[in-house]
This record gives sequence, structure tokens and C-alpha cells, in this order.
Amino acid sequence: MEKFTLINKARSGIKVFEPFEDSLKNSFMINAILISYGCVFKRSSKPVMKGSRVESIEEARNEYKKLLEEGWVKNYRFNSFFKKIMVNRYFT
Repeated sequence: MEKFTLINKARSGIKVFEPFEDSLKNSFMINAILISYGCVFKRSSKPVMKGSRVESIEEARNEYKKLLEEGWVKNYRFNSFFKKIMVNRYFT
């Protein structure tokens, strides 16, 4: 699964959805999603991440859909600032 980056209409808020893998388990199953959130001050600079939380896949999917309905858009510009991971399965 890869990371998904959403940015709000004003281009000032950013949320990153990525798989959360428990380092204690040796399983390849992804049971949760890490949602990081932050601010964008300049388009040419790296976003400032304020925090993160771990949600179930279902809760993360619901939040993702809700943000899209509110006008947030997918953004690939900031993906270069974040490490890329695996293959997309949960948000398409």
C-alpha cells in the first residue's frame, strides 16, 4: 500500500494516510492506518507535520471519503517529502 496525501481547498492543511505496521508482529497484514496531519506554509517548502494517530482501516477509509466530499483533493506534489511504500489496495 502506498501513501495518500490530501490537501484542503485553501492549500494550507495536509493529511497523509499510510499503512501502520506493528513492529512487534512479524506478520505482513496491515490492520491499521497511520494518519499524519500538518500545515503547508509555502508551496515550495516541506509541510510542517503537527501530529499523527492510528486508526482502523475502516475508520481511515471513512475519514478519507469524508475529506474528499468536503473538497480536499489528492496531492502528489508532497509525496517526494515522504517515503513511498508498497501497493495501493485500501483507498481506491
